[in-house]
Amino acid sequence: MSERTFTLQEAQSLLPVLESLLQNAIDGKKLIDAVDAELQEVVHRVFLDGGRFLNIVHLARRKAEREKAIQRVKDAISEIDSIGVQVKDLDIGLLDFPCVVDGETVLLCWKLGEKGIAHWHGVSEGFKGRKPIDERIAKAKRAN
Repeated sequence: MSERTFTLQEAQSLLPVLESLLQNAIDGKKLIDAVDAELQEVVHRVFLDGGRFLNIVHLARRKAEREKAIQRVKDAISEIDSIGVQVKDLDIGLLDFPCVVDGETVLLCWKLGEKGIAHWHGVSEGFKGRKPIDERIAKAKRAN
């Protein structure tokens, strides 16, 4: 994990790139979940019906798609992490940006679909502790 911190303006400027990376990861996760559900259904049908003819080519193709999606998700999350941004929840597209305010690290909080970064929370508070960005947070300068 990077030790990088961001000002509000720096974090805002990264949103277009991060949104694209995050959407790639979310789309990959959705594909993984869909293939997992499909394979689980096949296992269930085989269990209930006993022997059955399976479309092995289709299943192999879906498994390969799943493996590619896993790598896509890993790559996107790794790239986000290398920027210094924390992926907090892939299901809802939640990112945190460390920011130093008055010598204390807080997290600027952004969720996919929000127009910009409008919230922050303490390191131990999490999403439920989000508060609106105030002047103190907005004016915080670069710490490192």
